Amino acid sequence: MPPRRPLSHKGDYGHVFVLAGSPGLTGAAYLTSRACLLSGSGLVTLGIAKSLNPIMEVKLTEVMTKPLHETRQSTLSLRAFAQIKKLLPRIDALAIGPGISRNPQTKKLVHKLLSFIIRPAVLDADGINALVGKLKVLQTLKSRLVITPHEAEMARLLGLRVTEVQENRIKLARDFAGRYKLTVVLKGHRTVVAAAGGTTYINKTGNPGMASGGCGDVLTGMIASFLGQGIKPFQAAKLSVYLHGLAGDYAAKEKGQGSLIATDLLDNLPRALKTVV
Repeated sequence: MPPRRPLSHKGDYGHVFVLAGSPGLTGAAYLTSRACLLSGSGLVTLGIAKSLNPIMEVKLTEVMTKPLHETRQSTLSLRAFAQIKKLLPRIDALAIGPGISRNPQTKKLVHKLLSFIIRPAVLDADGINALVGKLKVLQTLKSRLVITPHEAEMARLLGLRVTEVQENRIKLARDFAGRYKLTVVLKGHRTVVAAAGGTTYINKTGNPGMASGGCGDVLTGMIASFLGQGIKPFQAAKLSVYLHGLAGDYAAKEKGQGSLIATDLLDNLPRALKTVV
């Protein structure tokens, strides 16, 4: 990572817009947003259903929040698109999906955003689930997209069994990246990062203690942060996967794998980032 210039300000390090969270899953919004900040973003704004905004105002100090139109189930509504559209000229990258639910209205919002945005973005979790049976949406992309499925999400996208994905991780990641002209991060043991042109990185950091809820949300925030700082998608994904695993390894040394949780990754991100600055 390039060193910071003495004559710089927060606007020089990217403004990330995070679209995350729903009832019971506000932690995903917290983890993604905090990971953006700890990975170097100058500014982070969280878009959240308006009834959940007071919760995030308390949980997040340095992150700005934007209350958005919601459904009756307090998830993000398709009507939120107009609000988000107004913000986009000030945004450098987006993180879409952690904990947003599988509400039909929320899925439609994801589809419309993916067809509209031109800034680089990372799509994770329920953002990926919104594409099941709707992969044609990826043919309308104007954005440089990074998609971060775990094996079960990849299986749902492709209509395969999880075991089929496990047996063909590298090929499936490469094929998907090439077909839809995006970057794939296929998570799991030895996470695979595949670029549209076929370049592939196999990660060797990380440990089984990271098989814990929320760890993927941290990775999503890291990728979005690096995209917002101007790092190209494949490099941003590769760097994030490596540092994410390294933070997990530091955490495991301190407290063991069995007690490792996602906030331990946040706590160890500064130490991990020091290795590449």
